[in-house]
Amino acid sequence: MKNKYIMIALSMAGAFLSAQEKNELVSPNENLIAENILPIPKALAQAIKKYSETRNAGLADVHPNGKELIATTRFASTNQLHKISSPMGDRKQITFFDEPVNIASYEPVKGEYLIYIRDAGGNEFGQLYKLDLKTYESKLLTDGGRSQNSGINWKKDGSGFFFTSTKRNGGDRDIYYMDPLHPENTQLILEVKGGGWGINDVSDDGKKILLDEHISANDSYLYIYDLETKNLESITDRKEKGVVQTGASFGKTPDEIWYTTDRDNEFNRLAFLNLKTKKINYLTSSIPWNVESYEVSKDKSKLIFVTNENGINKMYLLDTNTNQYTPINKIPMGLIGGTKFTGDSKSLYFSQSAANSGTDIYKLDLASRNIERWTESEQGEMQPADMSVPKLIEWKSFDHTRITGFYYPASSKFTGKRPVIISIHGGPESQSMASSLGSGNYFTNEMGIAMILPNVRGSSGYGKTFIAADNWDLRMNSVKDIGALLDWIAKQPELDKDRIMIMGGSYGGFMTLATAYEYADKIRCSVDVVGISDFNTFLKNTEEYRRDLRRVEYGDERIPKMAEFFTKIAPLNNIDKIKKPMFIIQGTNDPRVPVSEAKQMRDKLKAQGKTVWYLEAKNEGHGFRKKENIDFQRLATIRFMQEFLLK
Repeated sequence: MKNKYIMIALSMAGAFLSAQEKNELVSPNENLIAENILPIPKALAQAIKKYSETRNAGLADVHPNGKELIATTRFASTNQLHKISSPMGDRKQITFFDEPVNIASYEPVKGEYLIYIRDAGGNEFGQLYKLDLKTYESKLLTDGGRSQNSGINWKKDGSGFFFTSTKRNGGDRDIYYMDPLHPENTQLILEVKGGGWGINDVSDDGKKILLDEHISANDSYLYIYDLETKNLESITDRKEKGVVQTGASFGKTPDEIWYTTDRDNEFNRLAFLNLKTKKINYLTSSIPWNVESYEVSKDKSKLIFVTNENGINKMYLLDTNTNQYTPINKIPMGLIGGTKFTGDSKSLYFSQSAANSGTDIYKLDLASRNIERWTESEQGEMQPADMSVPKLIEWKSFDHTRITGFYYPASSKFTGKRPVIISIHGGPESQSMASSLGSGNYFTNEMGIAMILPNVRGSSGYGKTFIAADNWDLRMNSVKDIGALLDWIAKQPELDKDRIMIMGGSYGGFMTLATAYEYADKIRCSVDVVGISDFNTFLKNTEEYRRDLRRVEYGDERIPKMAEFFTKIAPLNNIDKIKKPMFIIQGTNDPRVPVSEAKQMRDKLKAQGKTVWYLEAKNEGHGFRKKENIDFQRLATIRFMQEFLLK
C-alpha cells in the first residue's frame, strides 16, 4: 500500500513538473499547425520583444481639405485605418477588424466617407466597403464571395468610382462603375480578357478612362475607353513586344497623357504623349534608373516622381509648364512610399523609411521645400545603434553577369567569422532595397548573424534585359547567381562559409528549395516560406486570374518541352539531393502559391527521412499578416537557427 502511495505521489509530481515546463514554453495558437518544431522557451519570446514590437505608418489617402489624412498602422494584431488631423497628433483608429486593412480612399469632394478594401484570412479576394466617417459604420458594397475587387478610381465630382473585378468568371478582370450610395446599381462597363487589366485615371469630365493591360514584367499596353461611345482604343501598339507602358494620367487636356515606359530604353522613363499627333516627349532620359511612380497635382501644374536608384528612392519635383525638374534633397536616404498632393496643389504627403527607422508619414511644402513630420512610429525598445545599416555589394556570376545585393553586417560586438543568412526576395520581378530589417535586427544584433539580400537576375530595378534574364528555360541561371554568392562569402574574412542558411518567400521560396538541392554541401539549413516546389503543379493550382500572367514569366506547362523542364528542376523531384534540415512555412488560404505546394514538399521530405519542420496558419494566405502568427513564426525560425545554423 505504501509503495502504491509513493507511485501516485511520483506520478503527481511528474505531472506537475510537466505542467510547469509547459507553462514555461510558447505554444502555437489555435490557428497554427506546427510539426516537429522544438520547444520554444518563453524566455526567448521575452528576449525578442525589444525587436518584435515595431510599428509603421503608411499613407492611405489625404482628405479633400488637405488638413487630415488616413494612415495604416497596427496597434493590436493587424494593420487598420487611423485618422490623423494634425502633425504628430493622435491616431484615431476607425476600423477594428481581425483582418488587415491597407487600402482606403476618401470620397473626393466632401470626404464624408471612405471606400476601403478587405479580404478574409489572406485569401486576397478583396471586397469593397463603405465606411461612414460620422457613424463609423461599414457597409459591404461587393458580392462578398470569391471575386477580387480592386482599383478605386473616382469621378472628380465624387458621384461614383470605377473599379476592376473578377466576379464575372473568376479569371478576367473587368471594368465596373459604382455609385457607393446605390451599390445595387453597379454597372459592368467593359468586359476584357485576362487578369492583368487595371484602371489608371478618369478624365476631368468623367467621360473617358485610361486603362493598362499587364502581360508580364516586360510587356504592358495602354488604352483609352470612351464611356459615351463605348469605344476602346489602343494608345500603344499591341503588336510591339518587350515594352512596358503603364501608369497613365490625363494631361491638361484629354488629348495628352503622362505615363512611364521603357520603350527605346533599358529603364522606365516618364513620358508625355499627345494622343492626336502620337508625338512622345521623354522627360527623364538623363536619369539612368527606373521612374517607379509619379503623382500629378490637382491643378496639373506640378508633378512629383520617385526613382529607384540602385535600391534607394529619390524624389523629384517637375514643373509641367517647362518640364524642368529638381531633386527634393531634404528627404533622408531610404525608401519612399505613397505620395498624395493636397487639393490646393501646394503640399504633398508621402511616407518614407530608412535602414535605421520604420515607415512614417511626412508633409512637404512645395514652395519652401520644408518637410514636416506627421507620425513617429514606435520601434519597440530598439535604438538606431541596434539596427544594421546595409552596404551595397556585388559579385560576378558564372557567366560574368554583375549581381548586386545588400549586406547587413553583424554587430561589431561579435568577433570571429560570422554565420550568414541569405534572404531571397519573391516576385521574381521584385527587388531587395536598402530598407530596415525591423525585427530581423535581432539576428544581427543579438545572434551575431550577418544577412545578405541578393538581387539575382530577374529582379526589377536594373533594366529590362536583366529582368528577363531568368525567363522560361533560363530559370536555373538565377539559382547559379546564389551559387556565385556562396563563393563570394567564402572569400570574405569576416564571414563563415560553413554556416550559411538560405531563406526566401514565394518565388524566393523556390530559390531556397532549389539552392537546398543544388548547393546542399555549401549550406547548413534552409527556410522556405510559401515557396513553389514544382512549377507544373503550381501553375495548375494557382488562382485562375493569375495563371496566364505567371505562364509568361515562368513558362507554359501546357507545352510538353516546358513541362519536362519543370519536372527536371522541381525541388519536389530532387529531394534525394537535399541533405540539410528544412523549415517550411505556409498559409492555408494562399491563392498564389497554394498550400499543396508546401504539403507535397513536406510529405516527400518526411518519406525520405529528411529533417523537416512545418508551420501552417489556417487564417493566413501568401505570408503571415497577423501579429500573433508572425511572432510565432519568428520564434520558431530563431529556434531552427539555434539548432541548425549556430551549433
